[in-house]
Amino acid sequence: MSKISGLWRSTGDHFEPDADGDTKAQRQLRGHLEQIDYTAYAANRAALVALGKADNHKFERLARTAALARTRWMAAALEACDGDHPPSVEQLDEIARHRKAFEELTEVYGALRRLVERGYLAYTPAQIKRR
Repeated sequence: MSKISGLWRSTGDHFEPDADGDTKAQRQLRGHLEQIDYTAYAANRAALVALGKADNHKFERLARTAALARTRWMAAALEACDGDHPPSVEQLDEIARHRKAFEELTEVYGALRRLVERGYLAYTPAQIKRR
């Protein structure tokens, strides 16, 4: 089955039985696919042990570092555009390096969040201090 959103079409990534198919075969296939999914889940959890637990401190460090990279990217662009001439190739290269750093850090943040969301990585919430 596929879903249409605007002009973009995506297909589902989970088992969807045929309406006319053999129900016993469909149950068997569903069981095999669940076993495959669990195997991938277990492999991901085992591989990600090296990251330790996710906590607010790790997310805060990533968010702060990404914000700093974004600031450097924009500052480099604004500095390169300060004048009567277009930015030099070197300035554009520097801007691109800062943008890449920002994009990479943003991707890592999103990936870490997905790891927690999917249960691959344990999350320890911050302790709320009560007064």
